[in-house]
Amino acid sequence: MIPAAFEYARASSVEEAVKLLKNYGEDAKVLAGGHSLIPLMRLRLAQPSALVDINGIKGLDQIKESGGKLHIGALARHVSIHNSQVVKDKLPLLAEVAAEVGDNQIRNMGTIGGVVAHADAAGDYPTIALMLDADIVTNKRTIAAKDFFKDIFTTPLAADEIVTEIVFPVANGPHKYIKFRRRLFDWAIVGAAAQKMDGGWRIGLTNVGPTPVRAKAVEEALHKGAKPEEAAQHASDGLNPSGDLRASPEYKKHLARVLTKRAIEQAG
Repeated sequence: MIPAAFEYARASSVEEAVKLLKNYGEDAKVLAGGHSLIPLMRLRLAQPSALVDINGIKGLDQIKESGGKLHIGALARHVSIHNSQVVKDKLPLLAEVAAEVGDNQIRNMGTIGGVVAHADAAGDYPTIALMLDADIVTNKRTIAAKDFFKDIFTTPLAADEIVTEIVFPVANGPHKYIKFRRRLFDWAIVGAAAQKMDGGWRIGLTNVGPTPVRAKAVEEALHKGAKPEEAAQHASDGLNPSGDLRASPEYKKHLARVLTKRAIEQAG
């Protein structure tokens, strides 16, 4: 299908982008990689009045360590994150996740900021951000990941607010992210992440609800000495996933337990 008519403007700075968003009003959208937004527009599930292209803003694609934190600019492409030696040294889990996003075209064009701001429950980066207590930085404020993902496609971002970077803690211990999908480049039917840090485990789940999930019951069981298989049985505690053509709610709960077990074992 063809998208509904819209206006287009390209910003050269964050300040210019914010001004354009204010001028166009609440129906305007930010365009970064576009691999989530454009398909929705083609199906007319999204009909923004205007697109503000931020790809011309210099400096938003930075990847650096500072103050014991890993700073990933919103325009950092998946391929850049995967290939970054800084990421591989300081948070290798993130580099591995980036390598699992879509196909080559998507990895070369898609951005971490776009995925996070889109807040799709099937997105991989939101799970990592939540489980590691990352911060989402905008032109106005810093928002903890636990307060950022409100519902599916829903965040606290204002109409004139732009994600500028995501700040992760350094964590280079044992780790693993597993996506269960029917085809190689599909979104995850369910995903599970495990990261050893600060003497304990962080466990995250993808696409088992309207937002990413941190499996604290699994973390607590591991802390008390449970084996991976035993601890992973708690991965489905409190979950209420929606079913779809690919998996029923019960099957997603089953996958959460199985993939969590595998992620912990393979991380170790």
